Amino acid sequence: MVFRPKKTPTAYKPAGVSPVRRIGAKYTVRLWAVRNARLFEWMYATFADALLSLHWLWNFLGYSRVERPVKFVEAHVKGFLFDCRMCGHCVLSDTGMSCPMNCPKGLRNGPCGGVRANGNCEVEPDMPCVWVQAWDGDQRMRERHNIMQVQKPVEQNLRGISAWLRVTARRAAERQKATENADV
Repeated sequence: MVFRPKKTPTAYKPAGVSPVRRIGAKYTVRLWAVRNARLFEWMYATFADALLSLHWLWNFLGYSRVERPVKFVEAHVKGFLFDCRMCGHCVLSDTGMSCPMNCPKGLRNGPCGGVRANGNCEVEPDMPCVWVQAWDGDQRMRERHNIMQVQKPVEQNLRGISAWLRVTARRAAERQKATENADV
């Protein structure tokens, strides 16, 4: 009979996040995206304008019909570049191209009180704090200080829905309302 010592309880480990996972290419690309936040800010704005210019097509085909293929592309592109969790409330342009959903505690409005002196996470000591990265990315962007905007909590019923199409539909409605008010 082999004696095995009883394992002591370990620190909290969030689902789907581990040091082994971060070693991979996804984590490296995510940090690279934050370092190049200005480029991605421009690309994101250009892409959002392109999606808005195609609003007529989305309306013609039906937003619900194009949801699935757009969501597939969005999940793979944002997943590769930003380690996106498809929360449905994309705030990358407000958080220096650092996705706050990568925070082990899921904080959307700044760091917790446990950021270590070296800028690493208190839950995952070998991982740089998502919010320290967000601040660095925000400082590189043209539209600085968007990080200071308070973000709404994530609506769980929107998880897995395309944020690109949601934002496009909202911007199209705002544009239409502005044109109607200008005509009056």
